[in-house]
Amino acid sequence: MTTIAVIDDDIYIGNMLEELLRGEGYDVVRAYSGTEALLLLDSRRPDLVLLDLMLPGLSGDEVLKRISGIPVIVLSARGDSADKVSLLLSGASDYVTKPFDTRELLARITVQLRRREHSDNPSLLSYGPLSLNAAPHTAALNGIPVHLTRTEYAILKLLMQNPGQVLTKSQLLERIGADTPDCTESSLKIHVSNLRKKLREVDGRDYIEAVWGIGFKLRDL
Repeated sequence: MTTIAVIDDDIYIGNMLEELLRGEGYDVVRAYSGTEALLLLDSRRPDLVLLDLMLPGLSGDEVLKRISGIPVIVLSARGDSADKVSLLLSGASDYVTKPFDTRELLARITVQLRRREHSDNPSLLSYGPLSLNAAPHTAALNGIPVHLTRTEYAILKLLMQNPGQVLTKSQLLERIGADTPDCTESSLKIHVSNLRKKLREVDGRDYIEAVWGIGFKLRDL
């Protein structure tokens, strides 16, 4: 059974989330403070974490930094775009502002769990109709092969390995630099533009979003 950890000190919201999630067939574990959350995560490895930021003791921001390999959806009343960008760059998979629509939250949970299921096979990546096969270095969109350069493939692979997260230009260059020496700070924008064009030519959709002044991310589908 899929297990979701609810980390929130608000008893009412926690109870509401637990009832909602159990009604959808999920198992639920809970923690009410940052310290308790770390103890919980040391003893249990949930499939997904719902994390409030305003926790007693250790803050949700600090807890987030200590979670790896598990999708985290931040639930917070802080709706400032700068906060959202900072948390996504710190490792959050998604950000939902309180108060939230429960149907939207369930949909976002489903998306993150699907992405994690696909990421369990590192040689095969998928994001909606996009798919990458790492062994033969091939890409396809809606089953249609997309011919990419080595650099374009590396960029798309990194974005698909980090769905929902904004990758800065420096992060992209650092992580793909060893395999793509032709990609420099001045040429990165051109490589991304060419990649976006090739994907758009298949079905008319833009799958990569430029986050002004920061970097790039896959568009929410």
